[in-house]
Amino acid sequence: MDDFPPYPSGLRLAGRRVLVVGGGHVSQRRVPGLLACGADVVVVSPKVTPAIEGLAGAGEITWHARGFDDADLDDAWYVIAATNDPWVNEQVSAGAERRRTFCVRADDATAATAWTPAVGRHEGVTVAVLGSRDPRRSARLRDEIVECLREGKLADHDDRDATPGVVLVGGGPGHPDLMSIAGRKALMAADVVVADRLAPRELLGDLSSDVELIDVAKLPRGRSAQQEEINRVIVARAQAGKRVVRFKGGDNFVFGRGFEEVQACREAGVPVTIIPGLTSPVAVPAVAGIPVTHRGVAHEFTVISGHLPPGHPESLTHWPSVAGLQGTLVLMMAVQNAPAIAAALVDGGRPADTPVAVVCDGTMATQRTVLSTLGTLAADLEREAVKPPAIIVVGGVVAVAHPDHYGR
Repeated sequence: MDDFPPYPSGLRLAGRRVLVVGGGHVSQRRVPGLLACGADVVVVSPKVTPAIEGLAGAGEITWHARGFDDADLDDAWYVIAATNDPWVNEQVSAGAERRRTFCVRADDATAATAWTPAVGRHEGVTVAVLGSRDPRRSARLRDEIVECLREGKLADHDDRDATPGVVLVGGGPGHPDLMSIAGRKALMAADVVVADRLAPRELLGDLSSDVELIDVAKLPRGRSAQQEEINRVIVARAQAGKRVVRFKGGDNFVFGRGFEEVQACREAGVPVTIIPGLTSPVAVPAVAGIPVTHRGVAHEFTVISGHLPPGHPESLTHWPSVAGLQGTLVLMMAVQNAPAIAAALVDGGRPADTPVAVVCDGTMATQRTVLSTLGTLAADLEREAVKPPAIIVVGGVVAVAHPDHYGR
């Protein structure tokens, strides 16, 4: 019998009795999957893990705190023998055989009448892999298949959502591996992609040749004029029956002007959805090994746009108040105005020796960190020839991450 492959089949266990004999870690791994299928799970074991006991206490399963009895097999549609005693497992298996009930043997797959596949699910599709009784091989293949499904690499293009409208996709801090699966799938389903300079550019190479790619950097100059043109383009393409992805770096709603695009779509009656991205002011310092909070050092952090210098008439930031904050400051788009900002913070009461880290090209191959203080920041930026994009972290957390540099 071992020379024949198993016959794959999908069991519909909702409302049907499934017997699990044994309450150890094997059972703990199997029971949640059975519950997800709606099975009526009965566990028989003198002792169980705390997780299984918790399921029993919550009424999700039935637990008989005793040894196996042949009568436990009555009315069972499916059986798992998962004790650490081969003799007990054999009794369970033999009793199931007499009742013509399929039985999984955790200790000896060759003596079983059923095998448990490595299972993954994605959007109504169940993937089950049997790797010739090699569970690690099965799990590896399962993971690869499910990942491809999630990323849209293993789906018929006709199955992808092609509804006309606009999808705002946050691409994360820059490295393509740090973009969400939902964002990748939206890109692969797009008819038109309107991309920012800081969006993960490597992913654009995966687009189909028939996808229209619009580079925002080539639109009219000036922040207001450019944003108006972006709004016009995404609305016009969607009204033409296209599925448009507005592809940004970081997150749509953190200094990304994403909600202005939402408003433009809503005013035009264009359907719009949002897929958030991993936000750069938290993710980039983390990748550089700098926490934005740390127990006993900073219990808060503030993210501020530095694209306008202190004192600018259009600036909404009250720098004297910011200087009085005790937590971490994370400055975005602030390289050009960093010297003026540092001076304003010192004038407002922040010590000149406050640690500062400038993380350049965060998450990219060219990433580097320049360590400084508020008092020396202007000179250090010039000496290190720091250029955007960079994220500036101000506060004691920088010294926590680099104690040797700051002598702490």
